[in-house]
Amino acid sequence: MESMNDGVLVIDRAGVVKTINPEYSRITGVTPDIIGKSLISYRPGAKLPETLVSGESQVGVYRKTHNREYVVDMAPVIVEDEIVGAVSVCKSLNEVQLLTRELEKQRQRVKELQEQISAFHKVRYTFEDIITNDPKMKERISIAKKTATTDLPILIKGESGTGKELFAQAIHHTSLRSAKPFIPVNCSAIPSEMIENELFGHSEGAFPGAFEEGKAGLFEMADGGTLFLDEVSDLSLDVQAKLLRVLQEGAIRRIGEAAERRVDVRIVASTNRDLHQRIAKGLFRNDFMYRLNTVVLQIPPLRDRKADIPFIAKSVLSAREDVDQEVMTFLTKYDWPGNVRELRNVLDFAMCMADEDERIIIRHLPEIMQKQYRLYDEETEVFPLYKAVEAAERTILESTLQSSGTTVEDRQEVANKLGISLATLYNKMKKYKIR
Repeated sequence: MESMNDGVLVIDRAGVVKTINPEYSRITGVTPDIIGKSLISYRPGAKLPETLVSGESQVGVYRKTHNREYVVDMAPVIVEDEIVGAVSVCKSLNEVQLLTRELEKQRQRVKELQEQISAFHKVRYTFEDIITNDPKMKERISIAKKTATTDLPILIKGESGTGKELFAQAIHHTSLRSAKPFIPVNCSAIPSEMIENELFGHSEGAFPGAFEEGKAGLFEMADGGTLFLDEVSDLSLDVQAKLLRVLQEGAIRRIGEAAERRVDVRIVASTNRDLHQRIAKGLFRNDFMYRLNTVVLQIPPLRDRKADIPFIAKSVLSAREDVDQEVMTFLTKYDWPGNVRELRNVLDFAMCMADEDERIIIRHLPEIMQKQYRLYDEETEVFPLYKAVEAAERTILESTLQSSGTTVEDRQEVANKLGISLATLYNKMKKYKIR
């Protein structure tokens, strides 16, 4: 009691003060000579004796004596069902106000953080942002819209740059989960030894370096919303097995915990790889694929819907209408191994190079695109045969390499897919200066 930051006064069943501590004297001005005296006679109007009669606690009672303001909590002291006394615990009103202000500041900070987290996990794109007149793309959009309002897992397939995350965000925006978080996870960017911790979190002291209070994983953060597993094909078999259980049971287990936690998360996944080939090589679980691909959306590459290029270009260029026809013709002839992402990057670069009131012409395009243009025969609207062969070879190489890793094993996989040796692949990469 001598060390407490709260003031304490105790009376017995007769209302006689048994003890007070220094903090009580500081807050109320009552000195220790009150000990052994009747509280009601020493301090007329004291509320604590009422507690002896009612046997009920009182919390947050405002008191003011001799220009001193404080807040009091009072409670009976009960031994074997008998009231044998009562205790009063008080805190200076200034301290209460200070704590209240600090509490309000912390509440405001929590509110701001919640708003920031909410804003961070809100989607940017809707189906209206998908620019297309292509029948196949319209069919994919129609399927996506119909399945968006369900909780079915969705697998989005397509080459890099085709807009898989755009589809994922649009699906979430249209779903009944749109007010909850949309959390994207690039499965290829997180080291394999860390991905389980990121997805499921860990308990207190689960491993060296773990947070003392534990950590919530992305599944818990996405509760009620959507988790977008980008490049899901790069997950390890062990993590695939754990994700399969989450899909089946709707529960996760943090690393180091025995108990499971219920989560309500809709899974949308994407891949630019052939999952059947990954399964044949023992790199992907067959049961996990069939659990994921309840709904499959195959996004066509830009080269298969070149009629969309002028519309996409117009959207990117926005207010800039003055684009040389020579440029537009070239853009629609080029095969775009990087798909819509590459097209947008080229157009952004051209806008940066051209003055505000200047027409966009070939020299405003990136140097690599200008080289491609010089291969193009404007009169025949074709490439000379040897140049066409080289251009096609380069495009196929770039497209295939872009969707694979960089290890020797990945390169061997590309070579096998193209029907050439690993040495030939490296020679062609050197010839076309592809890294």
